[in-house]
Amino acid sequence: MEDVLDVYSCPYDPQKPLICLDEKPYMMHADKVQPLPIRNKSPRKVDYEYERKGYCSIFGLIEPLTGKQYVDVRPTRTAVDFAEVVHHLVDDLYPKAEKIILVMDNLNTHRIGSLYKKYPPAEAKRILDKLDIHYTPKHGSWLNMAEIGLNLFSKQCLNRRIPTIEELDRELNAWCDDRNRQLIAIKWQFTTADARTKLHSLYPKLTVEN
Repeated sequence: MEDVLDVYSCPYDPQKPLICLDEKPYMMHADKVQPLPIRNKSPRKVDYEYERKGYCSIFGLIEPLTGKQYVDVRPTRTAVDFAEVVHHLVDDLYPKAEKIILVMDNLNTHRIGSLYKKYPPAEAKRILDKLDIHYTPKHGSWLNMAEIGLNLFSKQCLNRRIPTIEELDRELNAWCDDRNRQLIAIKWQFTTADARTKLHSLYPKLTVEN
């Protein structure tokens, strides 16, 4: 916990951007009955019945000190999917960075070995050399600021029925484009000193010898 909090206290460095990664499952739904459009000042009407269209996985990336957000929508949540998202982060989103400080949780696919499942050893090592990885502790996913990004687009973009993965990808990327133009940074205020005071019960109880 303190390791992650200390990372969050570092000043912004464009050569060493801080990126938080998280993912969430999403079930796609389609309307069984065509909704009635807005007319004569009457709101749009949606029938309660819907049709399930399957699950997908949404990878969310956020640079909290600038407010930039990115998403990657995928039909599966495998080690290979994770490896491809990290490859995209390193080579496409931040190709000029000296090092990317990556904060994420301990999900079973969020492992160094995932890159070796997808890429030859030399390529996997090249990607890993660009990363400075910090894991949130077990039961401490609230420390991952990527959850803030996931909650934002869940409330503002996913609060309706989306039937296909293609439409979901378009809608989420359009939301991210709009959000990135605003550059709304996250102001994280919980520090290591706060943790030692407010979460003192989580620390080991030490006995002082005379």
